[in-house]
Amino acid sequence: MTENRLPAAIQDFVDATNRGDSDAFVAAFTDDAYLNDWGREFHGHDGVRSWNRTDNIGKRSRFELVSAQPGASPGSYIVTLTVTGDGFNGTGPMNFELRDGRIASLRIS
Repeated sequence: MTENRLPAAIQDFVDATNRGDSDAFVAAFTDDAYLNDWGREFHGHDGVRSWNRTDNIGKRSRFELVSAQPGASPGSYIVTLTVTGDGFNGTGPMNFELRDGRIASLRIS
C-alpha cells in the first residue's frame, strides 16, 4: 500500500458510503464481520447493515481520506477519515482488519 492508497475493500467502504449504496457497503465486509463503534458491537452482515442504517449511510455520511497506514499485524490498517453528514462529524482513525479481500473487523474509537 502506498501512502493514502487504500486496499480495495476499504476503498469500497469509502466509495459505497459516499454514493449512498448500502448493498455495496455491506458487501465490503466478510459474512462474519465484527464492527465496534465506541463500544457498540455489531456482528455479521445483519449487524453491519444495522449500523450502516443508523450511523452511516442512514445519516447521509460522507468520508474524506486523510491518511492510511499499515497496522501492527498483516492485513490491518489504520485509516483516518473526515466524516460529515447528519450524524457524527469529525476526523478520526478507523482500525480495519482484512481477510480474503474484505473487511473482517472494523473498530472505531
